[in-house]
Amino acid sequence: MNISAPAPELSSLKGEVRIVEPDRIGRSIARRSAEIRATVPQLELSADADASAALALARERDCSLTAILVRACANALTQSPWANAAYRDGHFELYSHVNVGVSFHNEDALATPAVLDAAAKSLSELGSELERLRARAQAGELTPPELAGTTFTFTDLGEYPAVHRYAPLITPPQAAAVAVGAVRNIPVVRDGVVVAGSVITVSLACDHRILYGARAGDFLEKIVTHVEDPQP
Repeated sequence: MNISAPAPELSSLKGEVRIVEPDRIGRSIARRSAEIRATVPQLELSADADASAALALARERDCSLTAILVRACANALTQSPWANAAYRDGHFELYSHVNVGVSFHNEDALATPAVLDAAAKSLSELGSELERLRARAQAGELTPPELAGTTFTFTDLGEYPAVHRYAPLITPPQAAAVAVGAVRNIPVVRDGVVVAGSVITVSLACDHRILYGARAGDFLEKIVTHVEDPQP
């Protein structure tokens, strides 16, 4: 009979173990993430968009690419009523106002204030409002009314150059959420010719009970169209 030596204590293999209790925000994020994954049949799709025109417009209008992307999503939402909607208690709710919740991250928290009636605002108005909301989010000054009323959620992780693709979590009962990663400078084909291009990946997560199959694909395609042909 072979007698093996007793296994070393697991803690000694891992070195000194430090226990850290999550704060209130950390507990909330953990709980909500688990609830969403357990209760929402999430469908995820992604598509690459040529961002060259959007970047040129951002330079021309001295605005952020985020503002142009929020506007692209808002315009697509006006054309896709099933995306600007919710699945709640076995029925569908379709909203007349396009209120885009924009996620702002910092080291300690995640806040998603609402840009109300985003589709009705000019690029300049969107840019100014996003700057104001970002500053208030980073200062921890957002009020409950500023966090209420979102019909859709948008996340821009473009500030992290290594992150090209990011699958967002839906905020129930919303039908959809979109995230974009960093701009990638890669060769693209235009009019049959390979040229230098700037590409971003648009990732869509949606509740498959309301935004499924063709609806989701059509919505994502509309976003890409508005990114590639942004209106000033």
